[in-house]
Amino acid sequence: MEAIPSASYSMTLRVEFPHRAGALGRILTTIGDAGGMVGAIDIVRMGQERSIRDITVNARDSEHGQRIVRAVDALPEVRVVNVSDRTFLLHLGGKIEVRSKIPIRTRDDLSMAYTPGVARVCRAIAEEPERAFNLTIKRNAVAVVTDGTAVLGLGDIGPYAAMPVMEGKAMLFREFAGVDAFPICLDTKDTEEIIATVKAIAPAFGGINLEDISAPRCFEIEERLKRELDVPVFHDDQHGTAVVVLAALINALKIVGKRMEEIKVVLSGVGAAGVACARILLAAGVKNVIGCDRHGVVYRGRGDADTSQGWFARHTNPENVRGTLSDAIRGADVFIGVSVPNVLTVEHIKNMGRDPIVFAMANPDPEIRPELAYGHARIIATGRSDYPNQINNVLCFPGIFRGALDIRAREINEEMKLAAAHAIAGVIPKESLSEDYIIPSVFDERVVPAVAGAVAEAGVESGVARRVRERAETDFSAASF
Repeated sequence: MEAIPSASYSMTLRVEFPHRAGALGRILTTIGDAGGMVGAIDIVRMGQERSIRDITVNARDSEHGQRIVRAVDALPEVRVVNVSDRTFLLHLGGKIEVRSKIPIRTRDDLSMAYTPGVARVCRAIAEEPERAFNLTIKRNAVAVVTDGTAVLGLGDIGPYAAMPVMEGKAMLFREFAGVDAFPICLDTKDTEEIIATVKAIAPAFGGINLEDISAPRCFEIEERLKRELDVPVFHDDQHGTAVVVLAALINALKIVGKRMEEIKVVLSGVGAAGVACARILLAAGVKNVIGCDRHGVVYRGRGDADTSQGWFARHTNPENVRGTLSDAIRGADVFIGVSVPNVLTVEHIKNMGRDPIVFAMANPDPEIRPELAYGHARIIATGRSDYPNQINNVLCFPGIFRGALDIRAREINEEMKLAAAHAIAGVIPKESLSEDYIIPSVFDERVVPAVAGAVAEAGVESGVARRVRERAETDFSAASF
């Protein structure tokens, strides 16, 4: 089943064609027949005999886009003058920049912002390092750190190719939560070198967001940095995914009338995200979680004792079920996929319990196409923006870090993650919930304040705060930090 055209593969065709009735209509019909979705149409030049227009088109993928261009260019008397990839244009020159908060227009400005006045501030921080939170960007700064080994669904593409994703992450921090985030792409895969490098740059940051580091190294890197640094360290691929999954599940269970402690959850994928999902589900009260990887069901005695799957085997699958996904999913209430495309079938869903809940989150292609699952699963969610119920980490990490920075937290603990999940779920009143609305939009302006407030309160109550966040703090402009 083909994907829906989206802005991810958006292009602008500059097309020259005869200036007569019906010519533009034939071009638009050709684009539609080729499966493209037409957006804006702009006039570039109108002549007596020929016209030039820019036509924005969404395609399914790069190859589909090329087919559309060829189809238009093959029309009689029509010439495709130029094709611009709108996604590449958006990234041209990078997506972020550093700006000064203070204008430097006079000698007085310069002498206070820089030498000689800055020396007084430096001495004050040297005498009391904690003052760096008040007198530098540290109070509002997060390092987004990767080695480029597990970028999106692309795998190990290296630190240079990871930069566009890390820039995008920095944009989201700024846009949604007013956090100043910086992309740090490390040209090493050595665990010890990554840990040492992050520790070395940590004085400039109030938090560390680990991103797109492959398992199992990501587990050790995060655990070591959490022990050895006094600022929050958060691996978003693990915990961000887990928090939003729990939020979606909280609301989905309200619709189907089931409770956490009575459901059976089957996880496809027992890597970084899968293990984190299992941890937070168990903490939330789920008793029966079963995980599957490419070797089948994870169970005690399978030989995974020295890996992350070893923890998973010890704490999940209470009946020690063995076999394949087909064996595990019989009677299950919930399927959560953080694995690979097309591992879940309609037959699997039919073998689940009453009102099956399916979270198929492999990106860009889910474990089952929603079109196939409709009519069999009661509730369906994916990681994609072109279907209802998008489980997206953007709902989580901006607010979590906003709350953690506001209280100058030493860490982001389980209490804070659980609080974030309940805050996300609580944005939607129970009376507004429906099968295609179990999770708020990433553009819902209520999300970040709710998450930040809940995380800050949980951090204070659990003893990891160095500063009590004022309840009235709701302004996310840079000036308030």
